[in-house]
Amino acid sequence: MEQFRIIAWPAFRDRSSNPYNWLLYSHMEDEAVQVEEFSVSRLLCKQYIAWHIHWPDAPFGKPQRGRMLLDAAGLICLLCIAKMKGIKIVWTVHNLRAHERFYPLLEHWFWIIFMRFLDGYISLSETGQRLALEHFPKLRRIPGLVIPHGHYRDVYPAHMTQEEARCQLGISPKARVIAFIGYIRPYKNVPKLVRVFRNMVDPEAVLLIAGKPGLPELALEIETIASEDQRVKLFLNLIPEDDMQLYLQTANLVVLPYEDILNSGGALLALSFDRPVLVPRKGSMRELQAFVGEEWVKTYIGELTPEIIQDALEWSLSSTRPKRVPLDKLDWGNLANMTLAAYKEICQHKGLGKISLKREVAD
Repeated sequence: MEQFRIIAWPAFRDRSSNPYNWLLYSHMEDEAVQVEEFSVSRLLCKQYIAWHIHWPDAPFGKPQRGRMLLDAAGLICLLCIAKMKGIKIVWTVHNLRAHERFYPLLEHWFWIIFMRFLDGYISLSETGQRLALEHFPKLRRIPGLVIPHGHYRDVYPAHMTQEEARCQLGISPKARVIAFIGYIRPYKNVPKLVRVFRNMVDPEAVLLIAGKPGLPELALEIETIASEDQRVKLFLNLIPEDDMQLYLQTANLVVLPYEDILNSGGALLALSFDRPVLVPRKGSMRELQAFVGEEWVKTYIGELTPEIIQDALEWSLSSTRPKRVPLDKLDWGNLANMTLAAYKEICQHKGLGKISLKREVAD
């Protein structure tokens, strides 16, 4: 059998910061499919069935104008070369735009050009597909498939009890812990979360912030606000894999107060540790809530307030829920097979129109 060869950007290299791609592709590789990490030399010198791109907006998250222009122009040139070689271009719709919009007008024109190269796309939710089609109508001309985001169970150690984790962090066993955990970027609204928390009057509440800020000024802002409330505990460093359980096992509630959200690996990470989450009612969060159950995901509308956090904290502590979040259908082996099937659908597609691979995981 001829091997089905894919080049992916990224494939395996981001395992430590975001294991999504590594989990997907490591479950996909067998004698019938080969996945290689993207590099310019590989794309130029080798032949592939498809080039799977995950974050084409990456150049526009860089404040340096020269670097942004070089990276964006380089990507367009490589897309031209890939198309001349007959390589299918596949995009997974993680976001509809760059989170840090340093150059919105240039980014707008980039998306117009990028759409012309695509042979197919994958959405992580039905909601994400609908919003993508509204945002980029030209996607209706190519195959579109829905394959959800997988869980993070068994990726990180999870043997520590809540009491052990809190003891190691110096947090009282009786504390009511609200947590934000993950890489800290401006759109994730962490400074606002700290400000809102400071207006809560609950003396037993603790706000735990764990993760590395992407900008030094963001770290300084968080530290300055947090210094006025001893209930705020900061761990502003890159979280080693072995320590992820330390922060998640400590939490009673994980809060993700994002300004803009389509899908959320952070929410799935918390749910993989069986921690209830509070998220804005945006993007696919209602769909995630319906999938795992309202006892695990609580949404809010509008601006985050102390009352919303307090209500969610009480909900997290008093609601009856199973011991485990029902995530078995988000198994990576199943999702890898669905992705391989998507490649085949896209490569075999001849005409126009949208197709939909219904999510077996939702049955």
